[in-house]
Amino acid sequence: MTSPLLDIAIDGKIATLTMNRPGKRNAMCEELLGALQAFYFNPPKGVRVVILTGVDGHFCSGLDLSEHVNRSAEENLHHSRHWHEVMEQIRFGGLITVSALFGAVIGGGLELASATHVRIAEATTVFQLPEGRRGIFVGGGATAHVGRLLGPDRMLEMMLTGRKYGADEGLALGLAHYAVADGEALALAQHLAGKIADNAPMSNYLMVQAIPRIGDMSASDGLFTESLAAALSQTTPDAEEGLRAFLEKREPKFR
Repeated sequence: MTSPLLDIAIDGKIATLTMNRPGKRNAMCEELLGALQAFYFNPPKGVRVVILTGVDGHFCSGLDLSEHVNRSAEENLHHSRHWHEVMEQIRFGGLITVSALFGAVIGGGLELASATHVRIAEATTVFQLPEGRRGIFVGGGATAHVGRLLGPDRMLEMMLTGRKYGADEGLALGLAHYAVADGEALALAQHLAGKIADNAPMSNYLMVQAIPRIGDMSASDGLFTESLAAALSQTTPDAEEGLRAFLEKREPKFR
């Protein structure tokens, strides 16, 4: 499954995906987006958690504008919807993704990072949405995903001014969950991925599927959905193992 632009390394339940466009700051081209799509839509059997990162000191600098082609409005619409399809598969396809961020997390790179479930930012990280300063508009899901992390008002200002945020600011704003020193993101990602991979599969699935959707619901609908998720999780063999392990004062061993 490895392509020249996406290195894939599998270690048990964890796959590490490394975007590999050195000299391009891992800018997203059609081939790289297609490689991500191919992996997430047909992951190797047994993989539960993905670590997503880049090379050459950068995560992803967004759409490769050097490969920009003139598209009709209809073609641009379908191009944007293709991005949405891949980003939604990352969010809801069943795998948990931990992103190890450094350097450029810009434009489409920030849209990609915001589709992941746990985000770790090194001190070199730069978050930016520069589309508004380039005469264009975001099209890879930022309004739905980054806008929810920052709030529409702050995202608006970010796009109007081209403002950049560093790792600590990103942590405070919700763009990252962890801020670490340079060179430490991948090690923490591996540690957290190991913990997540050892969770009960149904529990992981319900957390990823239910919590974001409950955020879109009314309070009463959300609480009902929460009850359904609780009922499903608490009747699995893993729930029995988790309770038994707690009573026996040991670590649970889930499926």
